[in-house]
Amino acid sequence: MQMRLGRAPSTRTRLPQQHGGGGGGGGERGPAGHGQGGLRGEGEGVLTAPPPPQEPPAAPRLRDTPEDISLEAAANAIALHPARALLAAGDVDGDVYLYGYSCLPGDTQQLWSSGHHLKSCRDVAFSPDGQRLLTVSKDKAIHILTVEDGRLETRIAKAHSTALNCVLPIDHHLLATGDDGGELKVWDLRKGEAILESRQHEEYISAMAVDGNKKILLTASGDGTMGVFNIKRRRFELLSEPQNGDLTSVTLLKRGKKVACGCSEGTIYLFNWNGFGATSDRFALRAESVDCMVPITESIVCTGSLDGVIRAVNILPNRVLGCVGQHLGEPIEQLAVAPDGQLLASCAHDQKVKFWDISSLGSMVVDEYRKKKKRGGPLKALTSKAPGSGEDFFADLREEQEATGEAATGSDSDDSD
Repeated sequence: MQMRLGRAPSTRTRLPQQHGGGGGGGGERGPAGHGQGGLRGEGEGVLTAPPPPQEPPAAPRLRDTPEDISLEAAANAIALHPARALLAAGDVDGDVYLYGYSCLPGDTQQLWSSGHHLKSCRDVAFSPDGQRLLTVSKDKAIHILTVEDGRLETRIAKAHSTALNCVLPIDHHLLATGDDGGELKVWDLRKGEAILESRQHEEYISAMAVDGNKKILLTASGDGTMGVFNIKRRRFELLSEPQNGDLTSVTLLKRGKKVACGCSEGTIYLFNWNGFGATSDRFALRAESVDCMVPITESIVCTGSLDGVIRAVNILPNRVLGCVGQHLGEPIEQLAVAPDGQLLASCAHDQKVKFWDISSLGSMVVDEYRKKKKRGGPLKALTSKAPGSGEDFFADLREEQEATGEAATGSDSDDSD
């Protein structure tokens, strides 16, 4: 049966009739608002309250660190921009990516990518002014890209006779490169050629560092030696005595008075400035290796290892301060520090770039006195994302009862072997 228009719903109260007699009810069936006895139209003479004011949307909650970046292939190298929230990554397929990162959820995004390298990209570095990105590859080429749009500005093909492994910007015009054969070259971009070429190492050059005066260049090599080169005089100075294992990293500490080299055997070797021939001290970490190392303060470094753990280490007095973070079971390839020293980025074989809040490290004070600690205990967690236990990466897989018992000890691995 078809409903008639204007009929009042049965749940509403009927208005009293104005007239009696036989035509009663006729008004009830008329359209609403017409005829006698009809219902009043909706909104007719009815006052409605204005809608309540809408509250402004809540500001998105800031994260402690930017979100992880997932890559299509494992990254060999990462670098953080010297002034802006930008991260560059080079992967095993030869692709180079630039990301903008932020602690706002969903705000970390890829800005551009470059596929100019024909083989694996081994290292990336921003120029001192942040305008260009330097990349080197297994294809023996050096590329210089513009940061704004990733345009290939300069390409030096066959820069070395063997695959390139690392690159270091020295100033606005000079850069250094090291290859798998142990050769170092220093390039002057104004001339478009190398102004220093020297093959002193018997194995690959893994890392490089330069002093504050841009005069002395240090190299770490797979042959276990550290090389010293004078950039100003364009000559080789000396090699250190060989150490056990490959030297994988080199950095300056203590306002340039100390040099630290990481080793594949899990040891940090220390040299005095102007005493490069022999080590002045050594600190054996209980780690499978020290594959990469970056300075955080004048006394604290962060190291990456084959076990996927990122450790904070104080130098002189030598202490392992604790665990900054972890790529579960995946070897760490490279670490990078933001210019304000508050954020650490890491890449590993899990095809992820992770960020860690290291703001607490700058205020840590290490006492000369070392109380006796339980050897082999879990590392102290230094960040909210660090595993609570974790001298080894299987700690998260242990039974809950065992993990709880270890956490109760409150010990951390900070004794030198």
